Amino acid sequence: MRQNKGHGNLIKEHLKKRGITQTWLAKELGMSFSITNAYVCNRKQPNLATIFKVADLLGVSPKDLVK
Repeated sequence: MRQNKGHGNLIKEHLKKRGITQTWLAKELGMSFSITNAYVCNRKQPNLATIFKVADLLGVSPKDLVK
């Protein structure tokens, strides 16, 4: 069973569904892998502009990336 860790994002789940790597996402965002990995693993939360960019790249609504 998945535990709720509070507020976070669902980027990892959408990447997995689409078979997209964190490396690809980092390149498309123009960010380092380290920062992108921190977003994907919920160690750091992306700002609103980044959430919109990620949503656009993944073809989802920004609302689908946050819980």
